[in-house]
Amino acid sequence: MTSLSRTLALAGAVALAASAPVHAKSHGKGRIMADGYSRPAEEVLAQARKASGGAGWNLLRGIHVTGHEKAASGDIRFETWVDPLRYGMRTETRQAAGVLTEGFNGQGDWRILPDGKTVAIDDHAAVDKLRTEAFLAAGGIFYTSRFEAHGELIGVRTSGGKSFDVLNVEPWGGAPRELWFDRSTHLLARVVDRTGPQAVTTELSDYRRVGPVRIAFHTVVRGPSPGAIQDRQLDSVVFTPADRSLFSLPRTETPAAP
Repeated sequence: MTSLSRTLALAGAVALAASAPVHAKSHGKGRIMADGYSRPAEEVLAQARKASGGAGWNLLRGIHVTGHEKAASGDIRFETWVDPLRYGMRTETRQAAGVLTEGFNGQGDWRILPDGKTVAIDDHAAVDKLRTEAFLAAGGIFYTSRFEAHGELIGVRTSGGKSFDVLNVEPWGGAPRELWFDRSTHLLARVVDRTGPQAVTTELSDYRRVGPVRIAFHTVVRGPSPGAIQDRQLDSVVFTPADRSLFSLPRTETPAAP
């Protein structure tokens, strides 16, 4: 399970986190400045926020999920922690060789390999990608007082007999993503990454109520090559205050060279 794909699965589960209404800085209808959402984008997000639980998301201080990816060799188990207050994300994937741990604290990306070796990733491109993933996983599109981002409505698109409101959203220092909201349910149905040579699409389904909110428990990630499909199911979602120490390399570890 790659960092990008497993995080898109998580992003699908929690990207409908909601807080106070979005306030855009605009120069007229449909136009945005560098740090806000256009009015049409605000309207789409307001509908999505209401459909997914509304003010119930305001109470979130941390997200902890467990799940599995269906593979020919058997299910691959993963566990992820996300901080919705500021950038922070950690995932532990149980592989045949052991546990692979990946983390991001807002400034740097790091890994602890199954053999116990640690790797600090000193790569600006990698940090930018992880910042985007952490932003989506935390539901950053609705936390305008915590994350800097901008977005606009691309338009209405149809697929599979359904209509979608499509937004283009980009966090500060990150990469843009298309967010497709089903016009009938107003729930997030698709996330599209078009930054590579070919698009990577994540489909969301199996929405369930967890406390006062609704979460997508099933995601299917379709990669750039034919047959590159990753099918994931969440097993549990718990809202618990995030422990910031989880998102940085343990100080007792000595990072290996990238």
